Order: sequence, then C-alpha cells, then structure tokens
Amino acid sequence: MPLNAKALGDALDEDLTLHTTLCRRDAPAFQRATRSSDELVVACTQESRLFTELSQETEGAVSLDVRPIRFVNIRETGGWGREAKQATPKMAALLAAARLPDPEPVPTVTYKSEGRLLIIGPLERAEAMAALVSDALDVTLLATGGSGQQARQYPVIAGELQSLRGWLGAFDVVVSSRNPIDLDLCTRCNACVAACPEGAIGLDYQIDLSRCQSHRACVKACEAVGAINFQRDAQEREEKFDLVLDLRAAPGFTQHALPQGYVHLPPAADALAQVRAVTQLRDLVGEFEKPKFFTYKQKLCAHGRNQTVGCNACVDVCSASAISSDLKRQQIVVNPNLCVGCGTCTTVCPTGAISYAYPRASEQGVKLRTLLATYAKAGGKDAALLLHSQQAGAELVNDLGRLAQLDKTVRGVPARVIPLPLWHTASTGIDLWLTAFAYGASQVWVLMTGEEAPQYFDALREQMAVAESIVQALGYSGQHFKLIEVRDARDLAALDAELAEAPAQGVTKAASFAVQPEKRATLDLAIDHLLHDSATRANRTTDAAIALPAASPLGTLNINRDACTLCLSCVSACPASALQDNAERPQLRFIEKNCVQCGLCATTCPENAIELQPRLLLTEQRRQQRVINEAEPYRCIRCQKPFGTLKGIEAMLGKLTGHSMFQGQALERLKMCGDCRVVDLYTNPNETKISDL
Repeated sequence: MPLNAKALGDALDEDLTLHTTLCRRDAPAFQRATRSSDELVVACTQESRLFTELSQETEGAVSLDVRPIRFVNIRETGGWGREAKQATPKMAALLAAARLPDPEPVPTVTYKSEGRLLIIGPLERAEAMAALVSDALDVTLLATGGSGQQARQYPVIAGELQSLRGWLGAFDVVVSSRNPIDLDLCTRCNACVAACPEGAIGLDYQIDLSRCQSHRACVKACEAVGAINFQRDAQEREEKFDLVLDLRAAPGFTQHALPQGYVHLPPAADALAQVRAVTQLRDLVGEFEKPKFFTYKQKLCAHGRNQTVGCNACVDVCSASAISSDLKRQQIVVNPNLCVGCGTCTTVCPTGAISYAYPRASEQGVKLRTLLATYAKAGGKDAALLLHSQQAGAELVNDLGRLAQLDKTVRGVPARVIPLPLWHTASTGIDLWLTAFAYGASQVWVLMTGEEAPQYFDALREQMAVAESIVQALGYSGQHFKLIEVRDARDLAALDAELAEAPAQGVTKAASFAVQPEKRATLDLAIDHLLHDSATRANRTTDAAIALPAASPLGTLNINRDACTLCLSCVSACPASALQDNAERPQLRFIEKNCVQCGLCATTCPENAIELQPRLLLTEQRRQQRVINEAEPYRCIRCQKPFGTLKGIEAMLGKLTGHSMFQGQALERLKMCGDCRVVDLYTNPNETKISDL
C-alpha cells in the first residue's frame, strides 16, 4: 500500500522510518522499539499476535504490563482501495487516535461461577450435550420429554418450568412437578413402561396424564420400589445454578440480549454453534469481571414524580431488560449484572441522568477531536466518521478493504471516511454526533450489522432526525447523519455504494470546546458553536425557532391560559427546573434551555393545560427566564392579603358551593387567607365550641 512517511511524520510530529516487512525481515527494528519506554503503536492488526510474542521474547524489552503495544489498522481501512494514495490524512488520524491512553478505570461487576450447569431439553439431546461438558461442569438435567439412557449419569429434574431468572453465577429456577413418578425413587427398571396399557409412560419416566386411563397397572408394577403415587400433591422446587444451556426451540428469556451465562442452542443449530456453546460453557468457571458501563444521577432523572411517569425512554429501549421503574423513589433501577453495555439508554436519555461510563463521553470527545484535528492538519477535507462495532462492524470494514485489493471494481473505504470502532454502535448520541460535526466532520454515519436489537434502529433514526433537522435549518446542505444497514459479506457491494456518498456541507471553523461529563452541557456547547458558525449562511432559516421531531430533548411548552389555574403542580413535577414560580406574584415562569421534553408537567397538570412543543429556539431568549402565564391574585375578604389566584379560588368555590360541609360561614371562610380562617374560627360567636358539648 502507498505510504508517505514524511507526511505522516509531519502530522504526528515525529520522525518515521518506512519499513516494508516489519513483521519479517525488518523485525529487528521493531525489537529495538520494544526496548524503549516510549509509546509503541504498531499499524498492523493482522500480525498482532506475532508482534506481541516477539516483544515478549526480546531481551531487554519493556514489559507489556508497563507499556502495552497499541495496534491499529491502516491497511484495510485506507491503504487498500481505489483512493489509497489520498488516504494519508486518514492514516495520520488513525495513528494519532491509537496513541491516546486507555479509558480511565471504572467500577467493575463481578460474577462467580462454580460450574453448576442446568441443561433444559429432551433427555437424549440433553444427555449428549452433558457428556461433552461433564468433565468440567456439574451437570443437572431438566427433562422436557425424550428418551434417556438407562444409566443414571446425571441428576434429572422433571416437571414444568415455572420461571427462569438471573445471570452468570446466579440463576434461579422454579419447577412445578405434578407427575406421579418420583425420579429420585425411580430405578429405571422399565416395569411401568412395559405394564402401561395406553403407552402413556415414556423413557423419560414421566406419565402423560392426558393418555392415562387410570388402570394403575404401573403402580402395581412399581410396588416394590414405590416410585409411583397418583395421590402426590403438586410440588414446586426451586434450584440455583451458575449456567444454563437451553435446548428448546424458544429461549427461556424474551429480551434480545440474553443474560451472561445463559446459552440458547435450538434444535436447528448447526455443528459450529454447538461447538461454540460447549466451548463457551466450559470456560465459564471461576470469577469474572466486566466494567460497570453506566453511571446514574437520580437528581437529573425525569422518569417520574409523585407516582406519575414522565420519561420512560431508557426502560422501553433496553434490550437486556436491565432497567426497571421505581416510581416510589422517583427513579429507575439498572441491574448491572444484566447490562450488556450497549449504551442505548444513554443515547435516548434527554437529561443525561444515565451516561456511558466506559469510555466516558469526555474520553470519546478527546478521540473525536484528535481524529478530526489530525486529519485536517494533514490536509484532509470533508471527513466522514464511520462509527461501527469492534467486532462485526470491524470485520465488515476489513472485508471491504480486502475485497478492494482483489477486485478493482470495488472502491473500498474512501480516503475521507474515517472508521471509528465503538463497544456498541448505539452508545453515542446526538450530543457526540453534533460535537463531531462541530469539530469538522462533514458527516457522521453509524454502521449497523443486524446484531443490534430492533428497537435500536428506531431509536437512532429518531435521534438522527433531530440532529439533521438542526443542521439543515442552520444552512448546512446535504445529508449529515445516517444509518448504514448491512448484514454480512453479502452486502459489501451495498456498503461500498453507501460509503461513496458525496460530502455534505460542514462548518467553516472547527470547534475547540471539550466534551463535558454532562450530556446537556455538551449539547449546548455544540449548538452554540453551530449557531455562531452559521450566522452568515444565506440559506439559514430566518425563523426564530427550528421545529424538531417528537424525540427531541429540546423544546418549549404551550400553555392553555384559559384552562390553567396556576396551581403550580407542574413546577413541583419538573425535574429540570425549567418551570418555576414567583414568590411575589401568581406567575408561571419558564427557562427553555432547561426543558428536556419529558412530559411530566403535562401528565401532572390537573387541567390538561400543557402541551409539549419540540423545537430549538435560536434567540438568546432560550437561556432567559420568561413568564408563560400569570393571573390576578385573589385577596382575602378580611385582610385583603393576596393568596392564590382569582381563577383558582373561583373554580374551587364553584365546585364546593353545593357541598353540605361548605354552607354559610364555612363557604365564606374559603375566601380568607390561612391566618384569617383561624381567627374567624375562634372569634365567630355562631361557631360551636367543644366546651359547649
């Protein structure tokens, strides 16, 4: 592939020497580099194992625990393709990003597994799978029919599976047994099978009660052992397991992301799937750790107030069923053991209450700025970021690069397209997309490979529609944000065509702000930069506000002033302090920048007087407090002190006038302030006193 060592060195501020076969003939140059404590980046992922072994075998090499080698692919991602000669800026950007430090450590989630495995399925298949793992795992079978071996090699549970919950090292299984045959007593002598005239007893040693005609010949045949009792009450049995292998056609969990430690191997699974399942299970014994992928700040959460649900986006989108509602505590609950780190909850969260922790948004921001700044420094223009997963997405990008090397009709990854691997493609959202655009990216594309949950596609499309609406209205022409959907190598031609899309119009001046830990703060910085950058664009909207799709985390409120009584229940419900009252006057005030469009105010309002309006206000009024409703105060009929609102008190009087408890003086007392009511109660001679009773 074409390499310009001088241009790369200038962009990276270091002297680079060109090697042709660093993993073979030029290996001594690599070995010399391993003896230095400086950062070591190897632009080859294909031979990463070889380079690692060579470093470990080199005398005087710095330990990999002290100074790890960072590997980056610049070949399939740019060096192989029709535009390889123009890919130097992209190569420089990828090399610069590879030099960045690893993300800061985060708390971990620990799993402990002793290898207690439950296999659910027909006996013959369950026993066959058990034979492959029983030397490493403690196997128990839950029979769902079939014919078992005569030898009792594994404990067998028979009955109906009532519930299956948990994760690696902590699965809870509840089985209900209504069958007359007790498998703990059964000796598998087959006498009952032979004696049953209806053939209702199979070699799983369970009776099909729908076929049984109550001859009880089986009871007589089993008299010596006593394993059959038709009078036995149904029993529930609860067991705990570390691992579960489910051989049934339908999995025991309904969510898209199955819990760790649970393996589903349907009857139609091929041999490769069976090998993978066996290998995976055998390795899941011991203690394991994974990052805690999220952080949660309850005070920012707009999920609920006063038993009323507002924003439910994270609960609805989670593919692992790891997020649940806890309205009593006005929050959500995230189970870190079930969380798989997809980050979609952070993408759809309008407040930033739940944020991605590994890597943090600020660390992703540093990587984005490094990529785009280095690309621009090396002379690159119209950069398009291609966000993809670290495994399936990276494989497709590499496949496209290799195909471009072999098939000259294939374009390959264009010189302006910079692939950026993520733990999960749904882990970034509108704040980082708009930030990347503000940093100088012409476009931001997300490569989806079908491994994602179906609801993730909709969530990302909705968020991208919001981002696209903003930049289009600000005068940036072209399509800036899109999903690219491919499945596997069969779709490489479609991927090649998608990546060949023409550049969209980008910013005039790249932003310099840093991504903040808070999502809303980053979003504000990105929008402010785009507002300033687009100020002189002729095709920028002249409207004061940009209408946005319903999924927008930005917007205002429309108040029906005729219906609103200024009860201010919406103020107490607002989690973002967007709605505020006035201690001096009956007023409802609003700060649009703070509004997250959660809808709590609308669902709380007893008069249904509030309607959400997604939009982006382009004037400075977006940050300023403004009055959206006010009313004439109602004055106490005794002291003239204002309390409540005229509309609110009149509405209350209208509803209570006919009530038996509010007649005569009691009704007049409702027109008084709190102090005067007390005075009137104690001074009114017509009031009955308890001492008179």
